[in-house]
Amino acid sequence: PKSARRVVIAGVPDGVLQEDVMADILIIHFQKAKNNGGDVEDVEYPTRLKGVAYITFEDLEVAESVLKKDDHQLEDKRLSRPYPLRVTRYCENVFSSITSVLNMSVFKEQFVLEDLLQEVKRKSTALSFGPLQANGHISVQGSFPEIKLLRDFLLLKAKCLSEKDRRGESKSHQSARRMLHHQQANRELSSSVHDADEETQMVVLDRDVYLFMKSFFPRTLQGSADVVISDITDGDTTTLYIKSAGHGSDVGEVSRIKEQIKELSVKLYRALRKERISLKQYTRDEKERYQRLCGCLKLHFPQVLVIQYDTHMDLIGKPSEILQFTKELSSKIQSWLGRLHVRVDKSIPPRYQGAYDEKTEGF
Repeated sequence: PKSARRVVIAGVPDGVLQEDVMADILIIHFQKAKNNGGDVEDVEYPTRLKGVAYITFEDLEVAESVLKKDDHQLEDKRLSRPYPLRVTRYCENVFSSITSVLNMSVFKEQFVLEDLLQEVKRKSTALSFGPLQANGHISVQGSFPEIKLLRDFLLLKAKCLSEKDRRGESKSHQSARRMLHHQQANRELSSSVHDADEETQMVVLDRDVYLFMKSFFPRTLQGSADVVISDITDGDTTTLYIKSAGHGSDVGEVSRIKEQIKELSVKLYRALRKERISLKQYTRDEKERYQRLCGCLKLHFPQVLVIQYDTHMDLIGKPSEILQFTKELSSKIQSWLGRLHVRVDKSIPPRYQGAYDEKTEGF
């Protein structure tokens, strides 16, 4: 299968060259014998993840050989220096690993960033951290639940600091180590945020899990008459803010709805699979044809979520249904292309071929 011949490339230099040029450089790198490479069937770059590309080889043996090479250095005369690449096996469950960039500079007035980073690394041993940049940015790679816990922890820490600032407490004259000691009570990875007048519960979800939940479990996200739920999407994550509708509302209802959302999100995270269909190589009419075919198949697969973008489509659902959906879609596309080829080549007089309408399969 194609997924077995696909690998994930992290560390691709972003913004250095044009995207199509960088894609060509990646193909050249992974075709070289010294990199254990071979014939490349497809390269997907750029992707939603910054600095990440997907390479699909024609042969499974080449993909396995590339994975065995420990050190991949991306070198080209168009690059100012070599760039180390991290090559990992592609997992069909795309929710298993994500890459995030943290902006640690917001803590630089309260903490020694290197000390704070060491604390974070001790708590998040399952995550892989890149070097701390001069601007305070650092890349983190790992499973979504681990990234989520780290994000919740840092958001809570930032929230506590902002509340202290509003109360007029001095921040610039306190030593970094005293602040770290003072924050020990808040190091538990919690996602609750308490305001002065009401309690707000915060839940961070994978964006695709949230979209699936919103489509097929809308009641879970509607809250109740006493609870209001709002959402903010940022990149690959969606943050839900769950709060009481009024001062007399039951705070326990907020916690109950939060736990209900978390429980459902965990189940979906473990059960769902996403398949991405690239549309970059197709014309506008062909893209519309793809979308119409997906709409027809959706009637037979009501539990598959189809998300359409300009350059690709995402299919989210149970693995068995996604597999069957993509098989039938591929079969219909091949059948349609075959009929179109026969009609254009054999059945349509040359002077009328330009008037053939692909949308209606007629003139």
